[in-house]
Amino acid sequence: MSLAPVVILACGNPSRGDDALGPILLDRLQAWLESSGCAGLADDFELIGDFQWQVEHALDLVGRRLALFIDAGQQTHAPFVFRRAQAIDSASPSTHSLPPESVLAVLARINQEAPPPAFVLCVRGQRFELGEGLSTAATRHANAAFELLKELCRAAEVGAWQARESGGE
Repeated sequence: MSLAPVVILACGNPSRGDDALGPILLDRLQAWLESSGCAGLADDFELIGDFQWQVEHALDLVGRRLALFIDAGQQTHAPFVFRRAQAIDSASPSTHSLPPESVLAVLARINQEAPPPAFVLCVRGQRFELGEGLSTAATRHANAAFELLKELCRAAEVGAWQARESGGE
């Protein structure tokens, strides 16, 4: 089995309200990619979900043409921000969570390989308390982000993704 050219990594905790946005979008995307209307498209993507990004996720970037990180953000512009991520080696890796930029930098440190072009989709959330459900606003933001995700999957090329950038967080 060959490696999918595009990896999509989503993080979040489904038990913490709007922090579930990443896993929810990943599940929706998986179902959409496997639907009959997306014949063959699913083979181009590997979807990986976790509670937070760790140094080990750098290994998921090896050999990829393109990478996307999906997360929820409390201070993010609504409904979401889609931007390019650059490797920033600002901290030594630890067992604690890392931002996407640090995950990208880890790859160069451990593999002597430049990371693939990478982007971040940060979806606006409002409530992140333990035991909360998804807020009404986060549901609307997830719907808008999902429309973008479908567009990105239909045109999984760096230039097409750069044209969709919406700015920084």
